[in-house]
Amino acid sequence: MMGHAGMAATAVRYLRSVGAPTSAAAPAAPAAPRPRPALRAVREDERAPLDAAEFRSVLGHFASGVTIVTAPGEPGPAGFACQSFTSLSLDPPLVAFMVARTSTTWPRIARAGVFCVNVLGAGHGALCRAFAVSGADKFAGVRHAPAPATGSPRLADVPAWIDCTIQAVHTGGDHLIVVGRVDALGTDPGAAAAGPLLFHRGAFGRFSP
Repeated sequence: MMGHAGMAATAVRYLRSVGAPTSAAAPAAPAAPRPRPALRAVREDERAPLDAAEFRSVLGHFASGVTIVTAPGEPGPAGFACQSFTSLSLDPPLVAFMVARTSTTWPRIARAGVFCVNVLGAGHGALCRAFAVSGADKFAGVRHAPAPATGSPRLADVPAWIDCTIQAVHTGGDHLIVVGRVDALGTDPGAAAAGPLLFHRGAFGRFSP
């Protein structure tokens, strides 16, 4: 086995072979700072050549479930229809949903700091449409009870619900990515028997095994 002296000699020979200095030298003078590039907006010809309508059409081929995200508040609860929902982590238990920055409901959910994800079943198309509109009393005639951990509205007869506390919010283009830590969750076997409500290419559908 090569000792420390042998290793040092080998290192010196290598440094000499590549022209590197083998002894300490005086520190070099600091380099002059480079001028900062001028800040400017992105030009139209620098944007990705994607048509918004084509983007929606192509991504619409991905079928997703549908949820209603709710939160407690004053003078009344808040909620909106959301198909951009996903599980995120098992340990710790995290979920996420995406919401448009222009949403008028999101600020109310953000102020509450909590939310409940209500997973919709096959017969909830009309309920989803009611929560997709802006400015109406979305909870009129809708039966709900406080979720056990946060008090967010847990809608009646939904196949599943996930009660959460907001853990983080990230930017994602024209949307926000909201991460929630799961505090409680549950299912309704009777409601789940009808199957999920699906959204595909701009229309609702059902799952047929």
